[in-house]
Amino acid sequence: MSLVSVNHLIKAYKDKKAVDDISFSLNQGKCVALLGPNGAGKTTTLRMLAGFIKPTDGSITFNEDSLPSDFRKYVGYLPQFPVFHNWMTGKEFLVYVGELSHLSKGDAQKRADELLTLVHLSDAKDQRIGKYSGGMKQRLGIAQALIHSPKLIMLDEPVSSLDPIGRREVLNLMRELKKDATILFSTHILNDAEEVSEEILMLNHGKIVKHGAIEDIDAVQDTVTILLSFSDEPKFIEERLKEVETIFQVTREDHHFELSVHDLDLARKQIIEMVHKENWKLNKFEVARSTLEDVFMKAVQE
Repeated sequence: MSLVSVNHLIKAYKDKKAVDDISFSLNQGKCVALLGPNGAGKTTTLRMLAGFIKPTDGSITFNEDSLPSDFRKYVGYLPQFPVFHNWMTGKEFLVYVGELSHLSKGDAQKRADELLTLVHLSDAKDQRIGKYSGGMKQRLGIAQALIHSPKLIMLDEPVSSLDPIGRREVLNLMRELKKDATILFSTHILNDAEEVSEEILMLNHGKIVKHGAIEDIDAVQDTVTILLSFSDEPKFIEERLKEVETIFQVTREDHHFELSVHDLDLARKQIIEMVHKENWKLNKFEVARSTLEDVFMKAVQE
């Protein structure tokens, strides 16, 4: 079931479009990774969804509520560089944020305790935030984004500035959160996207260049590369390989070949049969499926 729909969203600054006519939907209970190089429009998209900036054109719909309705009650947002009052304790900060979100004092305190347990900060709830590690601050930031029980949690580069320990802490927390909420997070760390998300949304120059479930991204699933190495005359081999129907691209560097194929099983059979028939001296046969990084690089370069 769709939680939020974005339709022909545009954000222009003078003559430059930071976000250029994008449309997509986010389904309930999914974790979606928002990918793209610097300047692709990721943060602008998140800030429009969070209600911090108004789109130049287009619409954002949360269930039945759309602009100009105030949909901020549906959204929890953690910016890339969150700001805390370091003189406050972790619990004091969450209670403060809860009251700003129109919770009563008692409800804010109860919710703060629940969230501190969720983000594994109960033991540090009375410690001043200025003494928190980077990972602890990010987990506290996620807790503040959850204080009003939002339907959509948005995290802008949540692990980009963390050390390996802090990064692992936040990724583990995201795994827990996606059991009960929809998560949209921007990142440039592709391994993180593969690790915790079910869907990918790629932006480049303000436009969507790829969107779908990870397993359904055709290049990840279907494009396979075969690496070959021979001792024989490479030019003749290259010409013969180009005749194989399942091979749609042949790249050669000296005696080494990189073949892009559609059907791995059939291509493997045809290549082995050709090698045997021609009596070529095959030194290497290796299969390498395309990674998310390959798909990303291809998408942003097109």
